[in-house]
Amino acid sequence: MLKNLTGKSSRLCGLAVLAIGCGLFGCTSPQASNPTPDSPATTQTQATPATNLPKVVATTGVICDITKKIAESSIDTTCLIKPGEDPHAYQTKPEDSKAIETANLILYAGYDHEPSIIKLIKSSSNSAPKIAVHELAVPKPLMGEHDHDHGPEDKAENKPHAEGEKVPDPHVWHSAQNGIRMVETIRDELKKVSPTNAELYTTNAAKLTDDLAKIDTWIKAQIATIPADKRKLVTTHDALSYYADAYGLEVAGALQGVTTEEQPTAARIAELSSEIKAAAVPTIFVETTTNPKLMQTVAREANVKISDKELYSDELGGAGSGADTYEGMLKTNTCAIASGLGGNCTAFPGS
Repeated sequence: MLKNLTGKSSRLCGLAVLAIGCGLFGCTSPQASNPTPDSPATTQTQATPATNLPKVVATTGVICDITKKIAESSIDTTCLIKPGEDPHAYQTKPEDSKAIETANLILYAGYDHEPSIIKLIKSSSNSAPKIAVHELAVPKPLMGEHDHDHGPEDKAENKPHAEGEKVPDPHVWHSAQNGIRMVETIRDELKKVSPTNAELYTTNAAKLTDDLAKIDTWIKAQIATIPADKRKLVTTHDALSYYADAYGLEVAGALQGVTTEEQPTAARIAELSSEIKAAAVPTIFVETTTNPKLMQTVAREANVKISDKELYSDELGGAGSGADTYEGMLKTNTCAIASGLGGNCTAFPGS
């Protein structure tokens, strides 16, 4: 019996020592010593790389798409204009100003393509490089009319652009060759803001320029299927002159000039209808960022059909549109134009 009591006493003493030790030093399970996915230590480790990345603002969808393809995840990219929005009429938001003020590099179109954002950029106190991509890539732009005409209210307000005034056409990317120059411009600016990733940028830009060169050749082949007397392009506003110039089309008319800021008058609608009849244009095109009603009026007056495929003239399309990338925009517009004007469209190799 004494032996049993002695054994029990030993076990009780051991438990007491263990309890005292836990009280003094703390006892935890092995699992508890590892941080959970939501623990501050883990969250900080995951967030640190992002806070150290150069911040790059890209105003338009095309510039943003090119930038992301070249830089991948090496920068923190903020894209201002969303798919389907009209850069000409875009109104800046408070978050746009914040992004611009904190950016290490600002990439915008220029040639007055996104006027409200350009005004914000030029008034910014941020000393970061502000790069007008279209202006650097295409220093000798095509010239177009700011607007074909002005209504009485515009003249009364003394708007800055005179009727018929020629201004630089900002829609340079509709030529794939100009797109290649944009890629080179963006690549070079990214190298300056993140020199350690220069090799990555060179590699990705080379791939993208190769893709665009192939698309350029493919577009020419599709447009060549349109009967020669039907290669006439009429759109809502004069956004496809670079495309027409590069691929052998005639711009037979547009309801508005190179901007959509001002609405066309009834006189301009009647004038365009007459131009369409005189040129025997087979099909006219509505654009995704504009109101289709005015072109529907033109179509009725000119007795011409509207293509059932809208053109992506100013911005990329949303997911699933086929035009949610720069290359996709070029391909989608080409198929719409070729089929709409009596030609045909063969799928791009590999797509």
